[in-house]
Amino acid sequence: MGTYYIPRNVKGEGRILFIFTGKSLMYTAIGAVVGFPIYFVISHILNIQYWGILAVLVCGLIGFIIGTLKIPKISILKNVQDIAGENIDEIIKRYIKFRKQKNKIYIYETEEEVKNNNV
Repeated sequence: MGTYYIPRNVKGEGRILFIFTGKSLMYTAIGAVVGFPIYFVISHILNIQYWGILAVLVCGLIGFIIGTLKIPKISILKNVQDIAGENIDEIIKRYIKFRKQKNKIYIYETEEEVKNNNV
């Protein structure tokens, strides 16, 4: 008798608490850490603790969204079609790298394009 491979769905096995992947949990924690200074300002200086907790939760939710969701395909917007299906965090990373290069865009033309433009 031979052994046979039985395929199974392993998509959800890398998840923590059913909704968090490792990356989304990390981004949620980063978002919550960003929200803690807001919490301290609101709760200690303004004495409104509920709004401070809400600020931490909102920042954590924003971090979760950045770590989990992908850019949807919107057929009306042409620029969004180019990045449809990519993770939001990858888009943000590329934007930061682009800004560090002082917004330089290099366009290379072939010899045929240069000749056609000069004619």
